[in-house]
Amino acid sequence: MKISQLMLFGVFFIGISSLEAQEKTSLTLDEAVKLAWEKSSESSLANSKVNSKKYELQTAKDSQYPDLKLSSQYQYFPTANIHMESQSSDNSSDGSAGAAPKMNQVVFAQAGVTMPLFSGFKIQNNVDLRNNMYLAESASAVKTKEDVALRTVQYYTNLYKAQKSLELLEENKKSTQQRVTDFIELEKNGIIPKNDLLKAQLQLSRVQLLVDEAKNNVSITNYYLVTLLKMDPNTKIVVNEADLTKFEPRVLQSDTQIALENRKDLESVRLQSKASENNIKIAKSSYYPSIVLLGGYALLDVKNFVNATNLTNVGVGLSYDLSGLIKNSNNVKAAESKSEEVKHSEEILTDHIKVQVQKAAEDYDLAISQDAVFEQAVAQASENYRLVKDKYDNGLSDTNDLLEADVDQLSTQINKALSKANIIQKYYELLTATGQISQSFNLSKI
Repeated sequence: MKISQLMLFGVFFIGISSLEAQEKTSLTLDEAVKLAWEKSSESSLANSKVNSKKYELQTAKDSQYPDLKLSSQYQYFPTANIHMESQSSDNSSDGSAGAAPKMNQVVFAQAGVTMPLFSGFKIQNNVDLRNNMYLAESASAVKTKEDVALRTVQYYTNLYKAQKSLELLEENKKSTQQRVTDFIELEKNGIIPKNDLLKAQLQLSRVQLLVDEAKNNVSITNYYLVTLLKMDPNTKIVVNEADLTKFEPRVLQSDTQIALENRKDLESVRLQSKASENNIKIAKSSYYPSIVLLGGYALLDVKNFVNATNLTNVGVGLSYDLSGLIKNSNNVKAAESKSEEVKHSEEILTDHIKVQVQKAAEDYDLAISQDAVFEQAVAQASENYRLVKDKYDNGLSDTNDLLEADVDQLSTQINKALSKANIIQKYYELLTATGQISQSFNLSKI
């Protein structure tokens, strides 16, 4: 008996520890979106891509500056046997045979500067290309973060829906359990048939299944959200209901033209189109010669033979790849074809945005209309249940009518509770479609 009590105490202690480990955090919608904007994996990856393009742009700019190279050599020839023909002839003529000097060490140093003067406009076009790609990646990063913000809104509102549904179902479960308890006593006293009791018990079982499903939805949606926000997996987020129940949707400009001006993904494609035009110019630069300004300094010291210093030089270098005039045509055609691809992509995306804005606007209007209908339905279902319950108590209605009225009342209550969250979802989906969600949360300053 003592062992059983100890086991029960241990189970109870473990349960309490588990509950304490599940940290509860109250989080507003605005806080959740800003966390996702800053900490989500997608946002971090987008920032890294922008930094990569930034460094590529800086590298392209560096190519405009002169190249300065330093080189030096020291060589020692321990077994060198150097014979100079001019020296041999002189010695033969006067009959003397002098020994050749020991030229077994060589020192050479050089400093060179190369300044590009003209390269067929390749350098500047490459800088423009990298700048447009950097701007395109920056715009794409903002679009990625906006998508993350919308996903956060969806998770947050879905979590509210799940928690609110669970709350209403738990309340209904209590009243259903009480009805079953009452019916048990009535059936014992022969006031109602056993069939009515079975119907009440069956409804309780159905409500229990809905409660279990709602708990599962709460757990899954909560995990999705904390994972996106990079929070502890054990964190249980408490939705700030005031964010949703007191939300007043503002009048939105859902004009397609606004979307075409604000959408960052379209801006990114347009910048990629500019970059593709730069790429064509880079390909055509091979048709021109390259001219560079040269300058340098050198010194040479061959032991016992020659010592040269102050070998300063200034000049101009010219190179022209004549074979490129023939071979480069395919490179130009490939660059032009890539440019056409980007332009077609822009057209496709423009059409997609128009459709997306239209659908988002209609879905938003529908959500508002449905909310008004649900408001009426709650009042109607509550009044219907009151009338049916009154008839049932007076023997003028059967158990089926009572249970059906109860289900209708629960359904309308859940629909009404979720309709406000649905309006918020559709509102931010429309903001995303028109490219205005970052302004709504004031995310552009983050």
